[in-house]
Amino acid sequence: MNVVHLDQKQLAARWRISEATLERWRCEGIGPKYLKLCGRVIYRQVDIDAFEETCLATSTKTAPAQANTA
Repeated sequence: MNVVHLDQKQLAARWRISEATLERWRCEGIGPKYLKLCGRVIYRQVDIDAFEETCLATSTKTAPAQANTA
C-alpha cells in the first residue's frame, strides 16, 4: 500500500490558497484531517480526497458550508 502525503505548502499550492488559511482551518477544526509528526504537519491524500468530496456541490443553493470558508 503506497500512501501519498502532501505538506502544507503543497496543499496550499494545489488549492491556490495561503498556508495561513490552512493554519487557521486547523485551529478552527475545519478542513481536511492532518497528521502532526515530529512537529511537521502533513496531509494524507486519502483525507484530502475525502474533504474535497464533502465540498462538491451541484448548485450555489446547495453548496456546503465548508467550501465557503476560504
